[in-house]
Amino acid sequence: MLHHNAIHTSRSLRRSVLAAIALSLPMIAGVAQASPLSMPAPLTFSAGPLGKLDVQGIASGMAFYQDNSPAISGLGGKNIGADISNGMVIVQKNTGQLQFYIQAGAYNFPTVGVPFASTGSTVSSEFGALPVAYLKYAPTANFSMEIGKLPTLIGAESGFTYQNINIQRGLLWNVEPIVSRGIQFNYSAGPVSASVSWNDGYYSNRFNWVTGLVSYAIDSSNTVSVYAGGNVGNSAGYSPNSYSNANIVDGADDSDIYGLMYEYSSGPWMIEPYVQYMYTPAHPLLGINASSANYGASVLADYSFTNTVSLGGRVEYLAADNGGASGGGAAGSVTGFGPGSHAWSFTLTPTYQDGGFFARADLSYVNASEPYGWVGSIGTSGTNTTQLRGMLETGFMF
Repeated sequence: MLHHNAIHTSRSLRRSVLAAIALSLPMIAGVAQASPLSMPAPLTFSAGPLGKLDVQGIASGMAFYQDNSPAISGLGGKNIGADISNGMVIVQKNTGQLQFYIQAGAYNFPTVGVPFASTGSTVSSEFGALPVAYLKYAPTANFSMEIGKLPTLIGAESGFTYQNINIQRGLLWNVEPIVSRGIQFNYSAGPVSASVSWNDGYYSNRFNWVTGLVSYAIDSSNTVSVYAGGNVGNSAGYSPNSYSNANIVDGADDSDIYGLMYEYSSGPWMIEPYVQYMYTPAHPLLGINASSANYGASVLADYSFTNTVSLGGRVEYLAADNGGASGGGAAGSVTGFGPGSHAWSFTLTPTYQDGGFFARADLSYVNASEPYGWVGSIGTSGTNTTQLRGMLETGFMF
């Protein structure tokens, strides 16, 4: 998901080795879903003709310190701040041929190198108080179909903080979609699982995107996955910022994105490197006069010292080209660091969880070049190139 508006705004889950397994656990989007946090067993009750329903929830808050805060109003312009990170209830029916999943409440998307947005403004400007909700038809154990507001198939990190190794999302995540409205088909056979979706990409309300994910489980510890997505139509002729989601950078929803992931999960270790490439075509009618691209790589890792204590980390690199010798491409705007820019970051996250209670901390550092006089979102002038953050998150899950 593109969040460049300074203005804008049980270990069993973590170690899923097949996308089919991940898809059967609706809280998890994508493949890796690396998270040391383990949701407790759901509360189950009978709902008459609906059958048995599972209910889960999470309530958590976050606090932060950052240097080089931008000169903007609200939470993003502060050096020290706090807010709610999650306040959600999840109700699902995961048995029978007709199933459903509903996730409602408050959420936030803290992201390295991006100004903080308040939880209230995030909910109102992103996906509303019902960020994920869909019906699922599963006629067989190997095939299912989902329709509604669906988690993306793109990338290695999920949207909500509790689903990930780190509190903050990463640089590569920040150019990916999070939730899309559409329809998705899932199929698995032996070690292979595949999903394909027709959707509205970056929540644009224009149903012209196709995304896909294929995973192959080499063995119980090693999985390889590829994903791809792109706009099969275009927005040429539309004026800038004409999408329904104001956070979409012009040109992003017309892009193509590709990725390759490998996951190793065994004993106390989970290690997942992945690479990603995103191509953004020229659209003169949107003021995008040249094609351009951004590309990057990331390594996610987590080590569990005990059943309650773990340490997660992420190292990544992201670059954007200039759209040719004369510039004019949108890739720099998509990344948030400007044309011809490159950025790297690292994040460390120690985590403690005992039953439904958890507490963890983030220490992150971002170093980004911002050439060509680009004004970004780091520092009061928008031209600083580094940012250090410390974060705390604690709460309860049931």
